Amino acid sequence: MLTYYKTIDGKIQLIPEYEPGCWIHCIAPKEEEINGLIQDFSIEPDFFRAATDEEESSHIDSEDGNTLIIIDIPCVEKNEDGLVYTTMPLGIILTEKTVITVMTRENPLLNEFTEGVVKGVQTNLKTRFILNIMLRVATRYLQYLKQIDKISMQVEAELRKSMKNSELFHLLSIQKSLVYFSSSLKANEITIEKIMRGRAVRLYEEDQDLLEDVLIEVKQAIEMSNIHLNILSGTMDAFASIISNNLNIVMKVLASITLIISIPTVISSMYGMNVSGLPIPEFWFPVGMATVCMLAAAYFLRKKNML
Repeated sequence: MLTYYKTIDGKIQLIPEYEPGCWIHCIAPKEEEINGLIQDFSIEPDFFRAATDEEESSHIDSEDGNTLIIIDIPCVEKNEDGLVYTTMPLGIILTEKTVITVMTRENPLLNEFTEGVVKGVQTNLKTRFILNIMLRVATRYLQYLKQIDKISMQVEAELRKSMKNSELFHLLSIQKSLVYFSSSLKANEITIEKIMRGRAVRLYEEDQDLLEDVLIEVKQAIEMSNIHLNILSGTMDAFASIISNNLNIVMKVLASITLIISIPTVISSMYGMNVSGLPIPEFWFPVGMATVCMLAAAYFLRKKNML
């Protein structure tokens, strides 16, 4: 699906067809739509193949005066276990006439631009518009990282009470999301640093501050994701040790109980043999001796902190 947007009177508005200075937004474009854009703007077909590849990593490429910038953007999905945070590629094709964004599925991040939530965006200022998108992406990473931190704290609080496998699996899912975020942010940082050199994308003097802000936000998000990942890894290791220690305590108590219970069995088996010469061959003696031995063993094990 192709949609066209243009800044009119300071606001991004939907327009029916292409106009100079507009922004072309593509969500899961069809083959004929891609071919039309390739012919109209002389775009390399590989640009669209890379932009629609779910496994494509962040990078920048130039060909015949056009530039492809792929950055990983965060997304959140719902499943039966709760929220899952992942990343997806966003392709930005910079041509001499316009900016084209390509996505495989809809994402609320760019909807903020189409709905006019982001203020002061000019679609005709192509470089500045791209930097505004990157700044919004970095801000969204920080927002999701704060949400992940709150979710992990809630799961940890539940895990302290229940020690169930479901909470551990939830923490594992959060850790996976942080790994995705960390790797994607590092790749985005490399792409932004290439843009900062000014070789692939033409930079203007007034865009330098905005580009520096983007890089600062990305670095902050990288640091935050690494901190959360290290804390979560340490937390999972600690809970694994606690669970193992609890299991050892349970096994120690069961072994002690087994030892105490085995005393009557040993004594009764001795007095149950068909032999002569056993001391005090009366019914009450083995019962009393077993009881005394059990109490003595329980007292000894209690002193040794085995019960």
